[in-house]
Amino acid sequence: MANSKSALKRIKIAERNRLRNKSYKSAVRTLMKKYFQAVEEYAASSTEEKEEKGKVVQQSMSAAYSKIDKAVKRNVLHRNNGARKKARLAKALKKVAPAS
Repeated sequence: MANSKSALKRIKIAERNRLRNKSYKSAVRTLMKKYFQAVEEYAASSTEEKEEKGKVVQQSMSAAYSKIDKAVKRNVLHRNNGARKKARLAKALKKVAPAS
């Protein structure tokens, strides 16, 4: 147990920050999973469905990019970690999307 007021305060602040960071990281993972699932559905869909599935993929990519950028801005993720996650998202789409 902490022996001083300042140590008690640091414990409280560290716990608050840990919970905040946990929620950001969890949201990033969830959005990335949704995006990868949308890309799989896009790859498996027929030509008629491609256009509407493509919109879903773009929306989920935008949401994931946004959350990753916010996590980096708030120092929850390191900027290289955020860049690596965004590169993984782009690479997954590039693998299944037709070259245009």
